[in-house]
Amino acid sequence: MAPLRWGIVSAGKISHDFTTALATWPKEQHLAVAVSARKLADAEQFAKMHGLAKAYEGYEALAKDAEIDVVYIGAINPAHYEIGRLMLDHGKHVLCEKPLCINEGQSKRLLAHAQAKKLFFMEAIWSRFFPSYVQLRDRIDAGELGDIQQVEVAFGFPLADVDRLRMKQLGGGTVLDLGVYTIQVILWAYRAAPTKIVAKGKLNEDGVDLEVSAELHFANGGIARMKTSALEKQTNTATVRGSKGTMTLHDFWCPLALTDIDGSRKEYTLPDGARHPFNFQNSCGLRYEAEEVRQCIAGGRLESASVPHSESLLIARIQDEIRRQIGVQFPEDAVFKV
Repeated sequence: MAPLRWGIVSAGKISHDFTTALATWPKEQHLAVAVSARKLADAEQFAKMHGLAKAYEGYEALAKDAEIDVVYIGAINPAHYEIGRLMLDHGKHVLCEKPLCINEGQSKRLLAHAQAKKLFFMEAIWSRFFPSYVQLRDRIDAGELGDIQQVEVAFGFPLADVDRLRMKQLGGGTVLDLGVYTIQVILWAYRAAPTKIVAKGKLNEDGVDLEVSAELHFANGGIARMKTSALEKQTNTATVRGSKGTMTLHDFWCPLALTDIDGSRKEYTLPDGARHPFNFQNSCGLRYEAEEVRQCIAGGRLESASVPHSESLLIARIQDEIRRQIGVQFPEDAVFKV
């Protein structure tokens, strides 16, 4: 079977980590063949480091490359929508970094476009493909935790001076950058839309949220409490409590450890042998989502059962509501309405 041929959009830190993680799979399964960036020099430097055959200036040339099957979009948040459409228009499957888009209106249009083109599209919620997430899901589905009653999740680091988080023009704020993680783990546990959301936040001078606390209420009487912060480090754990038991994911966005129902701690490892150092914690785990993409495309599926389009839209809807309550608006909100 021929390998899945990847094009990489953007030569930034997360694209470096994804491409490095991708190379831990055999070349018979996954092969990165090209990269595109706004500056040709950046693309060429990236291609040289990772051994890619082609480097493109701008994204259209990569979109037109007939030797690419699927594209990984690691560009800044406000660029996801236009780049995603461009790749779909040229027949490419897409794995797009989270957040999928700036709001639900954009996300809805982009995913509808993917469906119309009959191409695979997935938001890159890599957390869900870690073995610990699979374990948690299996336990919940088997009824071992009972009725889910509470989720507690906090995610934060001192990031207030990081451009992608503090600047509105980059689609900044903790709701988009960190909140996608806290919301997705809540939905992973409850598998339902919240019936009520109550949120409060602290904004910077650019009108971007630096800290948010929210409660999500569910029809079964359950509740979820989430906190995202760019001001200080949080526990960075997710605890799921059911009527029969409790499980905790440690470093929940990329967990290599969980506390099981019986109180024991289970540890997982990532493969060795990455060619380059990673920029971010446990980034070798990006390999799991890449393999999910390969399996889905090989099976003729247009979306992943673990990150279905409906859930990406629900995450965006929840983010929109939290932003509405705390007073964070982006230019896209006036243009892309649901």
